[in-house]
Amino acid sequence: MTQEFIQALMRELGPDVFFGNDIPVRFHNDWGGLSPVVPLALVRPRTTEQVSVTLRLCNEFRVPVVPQGGLTGLAGGARPIENGVALSLDRMNGIEEVDTVMATMTVMAGTPLSVIQAKAEEAGLFFGLDLGARDSCVIGGNLATNAGGNRVIRFGMAREHVLGLEVVLPDGTIVKSLNKMLKNNAGYDLKQLFIGSEGTLGVITRAVLRLQAKPAELASAFCGCPDFPSLLELLKSARQGMGSALTSFEVMWPSFYDFMTGKLPDLRRAFKEPHGIYVLIETGGRNAEENRALLEQVLADALEAGWVSDAVLPSSERETKDLWAVRESVSEYGKLMGPLTAFDVGLPTSAAGQVVDEIEAAMKVRWPDAIAVSYGHIGDSNLHLVCNIPSAGNDQPHKEITELVFGSIAREGGTISAEHGIGLLKKPYLKLSRTPEELALMARIKLALDPDNILNTGKVLSV
Repeated sequence: MTQEFIQALMRELGPDVFFGNDIPVRFHNDWGGLSPVVPLALVRPRTTEQVSVTLRLCNEFRVPVVPQGGLTGLAGGARPIENGVALSLDRMNGIEEVDTVMATMTVMAGTPLSVIQAKAEEAGLFFGLDLGARDSCVIGGNLATNAGGNRVIRFGMAREHVLGLEVVLPDGTIVKSLNKMLKNNAGYDLKQLFIGSEGTLGVITRAVLRLQAKPAELASAFCGCPDFPSLLELLKSARQGMGSALTSFEVMWPSFYDFMTGKLPDLRRAFKEPHGIYVLIETGGRNAEENRALLEQVLADALEAGWVSDAVLPSSERETKDLWAVRESVSEYGKLMGPLTAFDVGLPTSAAGQVVDEIEAAMKVRWPDAIAVSYGHIGDSNLHLVCNIPSAGNDQPHKEITELVFGSIAREGGTISAEHGIGLLKKPYLKLSRTPEELALMARIKLALDPDNILNTGKVLSV
């Protein structure tokens, strides 16, 4: 059967199929940190029809298939399956249309996020989704995981940026639903089934994205606050004073800020004196002067109230990049710490300070040499924690760390995944964030669309 399947793939897809040593190493894994896997075959289609052929053959021969985008996922969702097919959308890369009247962009799934952002700007518009991996990640993966990022507080998660999709189902059926209208209530909103499904229900091949008016200016400020309660007051004041102009509220605990600026000499510390907690605020409005004036007024009020101890407003693009460089230095973790246990969790914003204190203290009690750093998009309830136990070397106690962190999150009614998905790494803990009834319904949907369980088999759910 395996040889017959391979022959069918080669007959139908020819030069777009790769085997054995011809499969580049980068397709063996994503950024989840699990051990790499060499798949039975790699398919790199150029068209939706080729995706359809691949899924039809995999379904016919009961061969599992793993969709791959930019491979920047952190939950193991794009890691291949042994004796399965890796289906990379990297060659389906291109912008098909920018409609400035409808404020939409139609793109292929393998188009990098940064390319979409640049094309929107070129058209005098703005694409609100933004991630640190913008140059590497692709829009199909962003949508399949319902990615979040830096501007969710203003523009929402990835699903808020989608009007229509083209999707290939596990049996090869192509579903074209490339809607461009803001208002369209004709039946079920089918695209929502696939956004955030992590490639377990269908493969996204094209998308109609919703664009926004281009801000006249994105102004940033970096603040040092005395403590977490003060930061919450600043957040409330920023929401009230800036309204929809508030695009980012990125928080860094001293554990993160001091560690990164201490380890990376190119990072510039904004303040000479330490503070209890730090925050990057970004605003974007239609009028540059008015936008900056709103930001300055919010900061002036916060300084007077004592919610902010010190603040920096950059006067140039270079200074702005220097401030954001600290927050975006997370890509250097591997060089600075070695093996990591990383978390992307969500919880009520007001509880984040207490939870971080609890987790960081418990880590030090359990492992005295523990490195635990905390930061996140606290304005949208998303907290990131990264942990390393130097004395453990490559044998990191991932399970014990995970149970410690997820236990704290579950007690506060939070979620084990805010924006990175479930994949393989968080699958055993999904029950902490979903009820038995919700899990049963997810399984029913999976079996209805993929009765032979060939699509991203074993990811998210066990069915």
